[in-house]
Amino acid sequence: MDSAKTTADYQKAAALFERIGDAEKTQWLPYYYAASSLIVPAWTDAGIDKDKNAEKVNQLIEKAEAIEKNGDLYSLRYMVNTQQMVVNPQERFMTYGLKMQSAMSEGMRIDPNNPRLYYLQGSSLLNTPEQYGGGKAKAKVSLTKAMELFEKETPKPMYPHWGKDMTQKALDECNK
Repeated sequence: MDSAKTTADYQKAAALFERIGDAEKTQWLPYYYAASSLIVPAWTDAGIDKDKNAEKVNQLIEKAEAIEKNGDLYSLRYMVNTQQMVVNPQERFMTYGLKMQSAMSEGMRIDPNNPRLYYLQGSSLLNTPEQYGGGKAKAKVSLTKAMELFEKETPKPMYPHWGKDMTQKALDECNK
């Protein structure tokens, strides 16, 4: 996954991770990485059908959640719902905005020390105009919390560890 550059590369990685997950019946991580591999190019490849891609991502997340529910899986739910919402925010906010909020709330409820959730929350607030409840000041609170949690996090081999650099960049943007 780290060497993937094209949509096809990410799709191949996702298929490989899914096969591993299907073989390793007690491990949620392969499904997490399969779903994550499909989320990444959906941000950069305008040709991806966001709804069809999200359907597959959600299937993978459900397989992972059947093994273990955790904040990292809810971070994927948040991201995939965001991708579907941004297709047409005015028409889709009521559906996918609520799903985003639900994923964030549930993720923080079961894993309140997951820095990736706070990063995603802060990033969303940073990209939401103040008149709609966002802005730099609100984002900074979540991003600062994310950075504190990243500093305390002890990464485990193979477990998700992304987000610290992105959090720092977002905090730098808040301070401009």
